[in-house]
Amino acid sequence: MEIALQDVHKHYKSVRANDGINLEIHEGSIHGILGENGAGKSTLMKILAGYVPRTSGTILLNKKPVEYEGPGEATRYGIGMLYQDPFDFPQLSVIENFMMGEDHGLLQKETLHRQQLKELSDNLGFQLDPDALVQSLTVGERHQLELVRLMALGVEVLILDEPTTGISNLQKRVLFKALRKLADQKKTVLLVSHKLEDVEALCDRLTVLRLGKVVGDMESPFDTPKLLKWMFGTLPPPPPCANTEPGQVTLDLEAVSFQGGQAGLHACNVKIRRGEVVGLAGLEGSGQGHFLRLGAGLLKPEKGSIRILQKKMTGRDHHAFKACGVTFLPASRLEEGLIPGLNITEHFALKQRKGIMVHWVQATKKAQEGIDQFRIMGSPSIHVESLSGGNQQRLLLALMPTDPLLLMLEHPTRGLDMESVHWVWQHLMSYAATGTSIVFSSTEIDEILQVADRVLVFFNGVVVKDVRTCDTSLDELGQAIAGKG
Repeated sequence: MEIALQDVHKHYKSVRANDGINLEIHEGSIHGILGENGAGKSTLMKILAGYVPRTSGTILLNKKPVEYEGPGEATRYGIGMLYQDPFDFPQLSVIENFMMGEDHGLLQKETLHRQQLKELSDNLGFQLDPDALVQSLTVGERHQLELVRLMALGVEVLILDEPTTGISNLQKRVLFKALRKLADQKKTVLLVSHKLEDVEALCDRLTVLRLGKVVGDMESPFDTPKLLKWMFGTLPPPPPCANTEPGQVTLDLEAVSFQGGQAGLHACNVKIRRGEVVGLAGLEGSGQGHFLRLGAGLLKPEKGSIRILQKKMTGRDHHAFKACGVTFLPASRLEEGLIPGLNITEHFALKQRKGIMVHWVQATKKAQEGIDQFRIMGSPSIHVESLSGGNQQRLLLALMPTDPLLLMLEHPTRGLDMESVHWVWQHLMSYAATGTSIVFSSTEIDEILQVADRVLVFFNGVVVKDVRTCDTSLDELGQAIAGKG
């Protein structure tokens, strides 16, 4: 099936997730959609798969404009999408999941479903036990089941969103062999990825998105430096390294491992020192979030040890870490950082409360002081969910202790305008100047290079690069993030 997207836009208020996308995908090809986090890849593919309505633009299938709402209608047009987290029912068996969504439903005899499952699995080189519970399968096997189910529904266009995240190298080889076979059978495959090694190994053609726009197309064989420049842009070289003596170790992770999420964290050895600003880079879900939460006591390691100022903290809870001077700021401001339904004064009251008594006059005074100092657009009585994202972030900063030992920040400037970003970093740097260690994750490499002394690059749960920002470059970091460092 030939696909063309013409002038496709998707706006979320002032955010342009897709900004005038034009794209052609040929039948029987494996077409890669490449770009860093936030480039607009997943949004564009969800539009094509019917999960997200477009703001404007045209979709053409075999040169004919089409309109459909929802993934069910998209499937009837022959378009199916396989997500990082498969849409399945873990408590049901493989055959029961396979039967979901078929036109004939459960009225068709189960023996025919079993025969179809076997034929499709054999054709693609998969080995799926029809009676196994899905919850017993690996992530790679769950992807295989979803792929087979989509083929049974007659899908001609298969969209895969980061399909190699969290699967073994053996399962990746099996998947790639199956995708090449589907392309040989005139199926059209769209592979969404950050990983250059994957798209270069598999794809016939690549389209690179950046900031919601197409910045380039390229056919195999690929020019890696050019792709990296398209993905990450260009930045001036960092200033020369200053000859400063390293400070006291505030956080020490030794051989720390944690299973969970897409990639987990594996045998992590990292030391953070006083006054350091350390940026965490990598694909979303590559281990940065686990690193921050382990360092803040929100997760407990399965292996290894964690020390704060040489004090062993392994297995202790978040309150013990807070007592040692560790503060964590989450990316999800309303889900983890603030309490919807409470106003600013009530948040300051919770911060200062000792015992069962609440001193409301003092809490209101502190709230107003925080509003004035951090330039929060709101009054002490305003509910936090009514604040803008930038003002919510300013409130979280106002609620931090005045002399933290270590700040663990998850995407501290995500979604903020440039003025707010500048203000946030100006404030955070005042902490670093007094000896506070700052560790933060960011999807923006330029932000890390501009504010961090050092960068840790995560790939599939492993720290693959630990380097001073003045000793590296955008290209080097881009290669490491894409799994080629």
